Amino acid sequence: MQAKTHPTMPTSPSDARHLRDIALAAARAGASVIAERARDRASLTWEEKSPADFVSVVDRAAEAALAEVIATQLPDATLLAEEGTPDASITRGITVVADPLDGTTNFLHGFPWYATSVGVLVDGVLSAGAIVNAATGETFVAHAGGGAHRVAADHTTSPIHVSSIREPLRALIGTGFPFRHAHHLPRYQAQFAAVATRTAGMRRAGSAALDLCDVACGRFEGFWEIELAPWDVAAGVLLVREAGGLVTDWDGVDVPVQHGPIIAGNPHLHSWLLDALAGRLG
Repeated sequence: MQAKTHPTMPTSPSDARHLRDIALAAARAGASVIAERARDRASLTWEEKSPADFVSVVDRAAEAALAEVIATQLPDATLLAEEGTPDASITRGITVVADPLDGTTNFLHGFPWYATSVGVLVDGVLSAGAIVNAATGETFVAHAGGGAHRVAADHTTSPIHVSSIREPLRALIGTGFPFRHAHHLPRYQAQFAAVATRTAGMRRAGSAALDLCDVACGRFEGFWEIELAPWDVAAGVLLVREAGGLVTDWDGVDVPVQHGPIIAGNPHLHSWLLDALAGRLG
């Protein structure tokens, strides 16, 4: 199955580059708060938003830090962020979609795989994004028409591209468990079995934003999750697409930034993954 192409970004490349720089500044502000507070992780109070879905003062502090950057540099933008404004809508003009701490459970346990993710949409179309791994400092940025790049901890920048691997048996696939949506488990278990028995390996690290970075830079050949939120995917979707990959729903249609399923991958393995998840491989 072939995916449909994503829409053209309605702003100029220079405008998109400017928005990328703002997204990066906001993501770094949030990640800086997280890195600082990691030192006193053991003293944090866990709050439960729903079963197995936690939040802490660090999530809120990171969101406040990135929101301040947005308010200063994009005062007319709408902010859709997981903790403070999760019910905001993507509107005309500029909408910033942010996850201040993607991988909260990892953070609370000291598992070093969590990030701040900031995506920017113009009139509903992805324009720019940045994801900062707050545990390692590794950073990924993209703007529409400008490709995707990795910024290492020493600040060297290099372009990234999705993997060129074509054979499923050589593919490493990322996934996310439907821990918030237990009713999806039977379907997910069947999908997991279909993919795990036909690939080189499966990984579930606990941060969808970083999983999408891993697709964009070729560490994963594909990734899927049954249910994600806009703030989980906004920046990562753009990164994968600008790195030459595809991001769709179950029908192979490019996903907008919304709640729902997501399938990402390089062009060769994406089509195979669609068929595997749909049970079409026999």
